[in-house]
Amino acid sequence: MKKGFTLAEVLITLGIIGVVAAMTIPTLMVNINAKQWSTAKDVFEKKLNESLKTMNTQQTISGHTTTLSFVEELAKHYKINKICPNDKLLDCFSETVYWGGGEATPEEVDMTTIKFASHFGLDDWGTELIGVQFANGVSGLVAYNPACSGDPYSNQFEGTKCISVLYDVSGGKNPNTSGKDLSNYGAINKLGSSGCFAKINGVCLAMAPQEASPHIWNACDTNGNTTDPEDLAFMSKYGISKCMNSVPGTSGYMGSSDYWAGAAELCGGVNKMASLADLGKITAYIYNKDSIGANEDIDFGASFDEAKAAELGLPEPDIYLWGRDLTNGNFNYASVRSLHYDSTLWDSPHRCVAGLLAVCLGDE
Repeated sequence: MKKGFTLAEVLITLGIIGVVAAMTIPTLMVNINAKQWSTAKDVFEKKLNESLKTMNTQQTISGHTTTLSFVEELAKHYKINKICPNDKLLDCFSETVYWGGGEATPEEVDMTTIKFASHFGLDDWGTELIGVQFANGVSGLVAYNPACSGDPYSNQFEGTKCISVLYDVSGGKNPNTSGKDLSNYGAINKLGSSGCFAKINGVCLAMAPQEASPHIWNACDTNGNTTDPEDLAFMSKYGISKCMNSVPGTSGYMGSSDYWAGAAELCGGVNKMASLADLGKITAYIYNKDSIGANEDIDFGASFDEAKAAELGLPEPDIYLWGRDLTNGNFNYASVRSLHYDSTLWDSPHRCVAGLLAVCLGDE
C-alpha cells in the first residue's frame, strides 16, 4: 500500500504557509527597505561631507551669494546629473512629501510652496532653494548660507554650517517620508510657510529680490486668452488672469518669453508678488523717505542708500522691480518700480523684458 498526503492535507499545509508568509514577508520587506535607506543615507552624507571638506580646503565653499552659485561649485566635486533652478524645483524633487521631525507624525507637505531657505525655517539666510539630482540616485533641495565661513586649515570643518539639504535616497519614489527614504543634512527647522527674510515698513519679504526665468506660453491669442491645457493649468496654479501675446519681429520683444509670469511662478503666485504700494514702502526705506506712494515719482529728489539696499540683497542702481499688477487696458504690460541713484519711478514695461527682479512676499 502506497502512503502519501491527501489533497485536503496539501491544501491545508499550503494555506498555513500562505498565512505565515503574509504575516512575515511585509515585515521582512520593511526591515530590508529600512536597512537600504539607512545605508544610502550614510553613503550620501559621507560623500557630501568629503566634497564639502575639499571645497573648504580649496577655499571655494564660502563667498557665494546665491544657492545656485554654490551648487555649481559643488558639482565640481560631487557628481550631479541635473540642477533645477528655483522656479523649476519639481523637475528634481517630488511634489508631495510626508514630513515630521523627531517623534512627530509625518504630515503631508505640498512642495510647490517650498522655494526659499526660509521655508526650512532658516529665515536669516535669505537665499533660494535649488533642486539637485545626484548621480547616485539621490534627489534633493539645497539651501546655502551666505554667511558660511570656511577654514582651509581645519580638519573639523562642518558643512552643516554652510548648507541644508532635504534629500530623498529613493530619488522621488514612494514613500517620500521622513524617517524612511526622506531625510535632511543640516538644519531644517520646519518645512512650511516662509516667515520674513526682512520686514520693511510692514511689508514681509520672503527672500532677497531676484531675477526669475521666463515662462514660455504655448498659445496665447491677441486677447490674452489661451485654450492650451498647459497654459490654462499654469494660469490657474499661479493666479494669472491673462497670458502674454508676443509681438514677433518687433525690436526688443522676445517671442513668448514672459519674465513677469516667471516672477509670479518664482513667488508662488501673483498674490505673493509685491504690489506697487508694497514697492513704494520698500523704496521709501531705501531712500530714507517717510513714504512713497504706489504711483509716485521722485525725479532728482531722492538719494539711494546703498547700505540699506545691501541689507535687502539689492545691487547698486539701476534696479527694476516687478509689481504684481498688469497695466489697465493692456495685459502685455506689468507694473514696475525703478530705483536709481537720485530718482525712483514707476513704469509699465512689456512682460518679455529681461533683467527685472521679483519681489516675493512672505508669511508672517
